[in-house]
Amino acid sequence: MAGTPYPRIAGGRPMTVDVRRHGAVTVLTINRPERRNALDGESIAALGEAFTAAERDAEIGALVLTGAGDRAFCSGMDLRDFASGAFAVDDRRPGLEVIQHRVYPKPVVAAVNGAAVAGGFELVLACDLVVAAKHATFGMPEVRRGLLAAGGGTRLPRRVPLQLALEMGLTGESIDAHRALAAGLVNRVVPAADVMDEAIRLAGAVARNAPLAVAATKTLMLAEVEGVSRAEIEATARKLLDSEDAREGALAFAERREPRWVGR
Repeated sequence: MAGTPYPRIAGGRPMTVDVRRHGAVTVLTINRPERRNALDGESIAALGEAFTAAERDAEIGALVLTGAGDRAFCSGMDLRDFASGAFAVDDRRPGLEVIQHRVYPKPVVAAVNGAAVAGGFELVLACDLVVAAKHATFGMPEVRRGLLAAGGGTRLPRRVPLQLALEMGLTGESIDAHRALAAGLVNRVVPAADVMDEAIRLAGAVARNAPLAVAATKTLMLAEVEGVSRAEIEATARKLLDSEDAREGALAFAERREPRWVGR
């Protein structure tokens, strides 16, 4: 699926992040295959801009994040840039920081087409749904480089049993796609040739739904992991029930037609 080039990214950065539209789905591809899609300052800035642009676009209901080629989804921080001082560990970009801290409002599907390690694995953890190729691997090798998985990796025990999280974090060894699936880190494992089609199909299934309801469901489900008060849940539910989309959903059901979402 080639998709339609998305026009919002400017400033010469499309070379490091390819952005394409598939209907209501935006696909972001980290485009540094020669460096196993490692993140340097330019690619982080491009990702941040792309996430921010998609968040502001009312026609986008979900995103897919992937890497170019079939060797790596993302190998994390570009250590050559880091070693040269060209890229600081705490070099944060607004859009990317939002997704890393799991407060990005629109659902994001990771299409893991190879190795997802270090910061690349943390990007996977920041996504909401994960489709992985059979040959994909997941790992946190930071301890082997004297570093810390501070971009979300240390929150891994919230997603998998503590013993598996400790094994990955303390040994730096990777796990394969099938073990990740068994642990609940991955939603689908498919042949490599089917990864993008399945990720776009899954994102499209999300994007067809009411945007306010999707955002509220994502927010409250993630909040349950962190702990949220009943008052916050009720306030969010009340706001959603008072929305035009809630009324439209009920009306469309009664009239036996597809709903027309307006996002308010």
